[in-house]
Amino acid sequence: MVPQMLHCMQCGEKLEMRYLPSEGKNVPYCGACGDFRFPVFNTAVSMIVMCPATGRIALIRQYGRPGFILVAGYVDRGEDAEHAVVREVREEMGLHVTGTHFNHSHFFAPSNTLMLNFTAQVENEEVHANTEVDSYAWFSPEQAREQILGGSLAQAFLEGALTGRYRWPEDKGAPHGT
Repeated sequence: MVPQMLHCMQCGEKLEMRYLPSEGKNVPYCGACGDFRFPVFNTAVSMIVMCPATGRIALIRQYGRPGFILVAGYVDRGEDAEHAVVREVREEMGLHVTGTHFNHSHFFAPSNTLMLNFTAQVENEEVHANTEVDSYAWFSPEQAREQILGGSLAQAFLEGALTGRYRWPEDKGAPHGT
């Protein structure tokens, strides 16, 4: 269960739950502003970075953590998700994205983030990683499935994209690799 907002984002007044007929449910309401307040959450993208020429997938290690995960990042205000995919792959890996394909989404409660997963096709495997990336490696799809951090959202997205079956990790206590 996702916690509801307790205070108005505009004025700070304590919110109350009121029934909103058009929504068919109770929604947080600010009596001071006279407006309903809808949930606010982060939006991020995660990418299965694939080189079509070799059929291999790039996985990264980040922030001193031991497991391999997917390249990921937050969508900036005013930015389309597809642009965020291209930007994040360029920033973190120094790779040129030639195509994107949306795979699936999943709300990740521990970070209050809607994760949007894409496959990002890149020109080649000539990585120029930035300082956010501790290390990276290219794997065949089978090897990537073996190497990705077990029990992570990254694993669920990779498995789903490769098999068509999405099974989400239990958000509570799940590894935070995206």
